[in-house]
Amino acid sequence: MQLYIGNKNYSSWSLRPWLLMTQSGIQFEEIKLRLSFTDESDFKKTLAKIAPSGRVPVLVDEGFAVWDTLAIAEYLAEKYPSKNLWPVQPLARARARSLCAEMHAGFGALRNHFGMNIEAHLPEIGQRVLAEQPDAARDFKRIVQMWEKQFDEHGGPFLFGSFSIADAYYAPVCSRIATYALPVPQRIAAYVDRIHALPAMQSWIRDAKAEHDFIAEDEPYRTSRAG
Repeated sequence: MQLYIGNKNYSSWSLRPWLLMTQSGIQFEEIKLRLSFTDESDFKKTLAKIAPSGRVPVLVDEGFAVWDTLAIAEYLAEKYPSKNLWPVQPLARARARSLCAEMHAGFGALRNHFGMNIEAHLPEIGQRVLAEQPDAARDFKRIVQMWEKQFDEHGGPFLFGSFSIADAYYAPVCSRIATYALPVPQRIAAYVDRIHALPAMQSWIRDAKAEHDFIAEDEPYRTSRAG
């Protein structure tokens, strides 16, 4: 299998299946494409050959392409049933799917104002956005409440007890919390730390910080953080 992804510093959608597969021990070949949305870029040209969506991530298994993170997750769960990528108990599994679908279709304000950017540390932006953007603050509050409810019901250490698709799906939010120093209760901070401590997540973070491949010319930390 091959997994086509974008820059590790920025591509939150790519992180989800990559983290799921790596942490779960599913073997695959990583093919990283530099994010670019011009029609003549290698990114666009390569993806045009394998998936009509024109976006990452794309999973290719024996020549068959699966695009969209949720479709990839479902495909992997069916292909590797012994991995228990979804919770085993039916009601928990349904709830995990609900949480992933909500992330997939919603939280647009949070994603727009808190773009994933592992290389950066921008607490001042985090404070300003929460104070000035009520939609983003609402999205963030909803996620914190959602996670706390799961810990109440399942006791941790992950959202449904053991690591699952749901945790991979919300890992980019954990990254955003770290980048923008967003204030969370202690129990949520501990969960964010657990996600970051996963061996697969540590590997992704190391690669992201080594890229120094900035998409925007005016990123405020570019000069000080670049090697």
